[in-house]
Amino acid sequence: MKKRTPLIVQLFENDKAGQYLFGILFVLVAYIAFSNLLLPEGSLFHMSTLTVTLFGKYLAFALLALALDLVWGYIGILSLGHGAFFSLGAYAMGMYLMRQIGDRGVYGNPELPDFMVFMDLKELPWFWYGFDSIFITIFMIALIPSILAFVFGWLAFRSRVTGVYLSIITQAMTYALMLAFYRNDMGLGGNNGLTDFKDILGFSLQADGTRVSLLVLSFSALLGGYLVSRFIVNSRLGRVCVAIRDSESRTRFLGYKVEQYKLFIFVVSAVLAGIAGALYVPQVGIINPDRFSPLFSIEIVIWVAIGGRGTLYGAIIGAFVVNFASTYFTSALPEVWLYALGGLFVVSTLYLPQGIVGILEKINFTQLFRKVQNVRQ
Repeated sequence: MKKRTPLIVQLFENDKAGQYLFGILFVLVAYIAFSNLLLPEGSLFHMSTLTVTLFGKYLAFALLALALDLVWGYIGILSLGHGAFFSLGAYAMGMYLMRQIGDRGVYGNPELPDFMVFMDLKELPWFWYGFDSIFITIFMIALIPSILAFVFGWLAFRSRVTGVYLSIITQAMTYALMLAFYRNDMGLGGNNGLTDFKDILGFSLQADGTRVSLLVLSFSALLGGYLVSRFIVNSRLGRVCVAIRDSESRTRFLGYKVEQYKLFIFVVSAVLAGIAGALYVPQVGIINPDRFSPLFSIEIVIWVAIGGRGTLYGAIIGAFVVNFASTYFTSALPEVWLYALGGLFVVSTLYLPQGIVGILEKINFTQLFRKVQNVRQ
């Protein structure tokens, strides 16, 4: 009897780029975790807690970029509102972390977060109930973005809104949510958002072990999201999605219910974005309405465009490259960064339509390695 190949092996078959990428990420995560926990701070090879946090944030952003590439690269939906799904998942996790503070807040109220006491609220708003449970929180992290995506997608796709009009509507959606979350009477912290988190599952968020655990969890979530996306795009469903992207009218003429395919991919992408937001919050320590900003959603598009749209692994590379550059330039040359980001997007659109991945695919690394060896000899 022929032995069945494990699913994870099947998904990585014919995906050398994905194998290399996740192999490199695995080594980096393992090294950062090992050096942070086991090497002394004075060691040359020690990785600081700040590095652990930054890399964990990059992994969360990579999952967000992957979510956008699934809808933009494979079914042709240019969403300018994925920051909304990310932020909803982030707020769900933030609400859980706020409930864990208990009476350790400034005002010592065991039930109400400090900002509610400051606003003279007498009782916890109804939508905060249940967020003291990690299981309900995990469920809501997936449910809330998926509900928004389902309702929005059902209305938009049923009306056959496509192209730039759909992009503008998604941008309007996240802008409307940003304005709503800025309101103090929403019961979600207003413009200050949610912050001052203490612990998660009883473990201090300031402890190195917790930070490393969140780093490993972020890597696992990114790997899981990538495998789910690979499973979708390699299936019959994925082939239909590509057909919709390339010629929606012809696919509809062949009898496929285009709206249902779009809606399913859009909801799956929203769930991935919500999970990315939930992983982002405990590592960064704050979530506020700025993440609903349309500018943030446009940044996500730039990550995917620079990395390489329609490849999955390209979106991950783009997220890492752009966010690493952002970390460096916003501290070294803060006044230059926004111009550099805009220039990268313009150059990528005009001259590198396949992004960084397109450049790497044109390079024959085997021949390059042989030439280097010949030069050395």
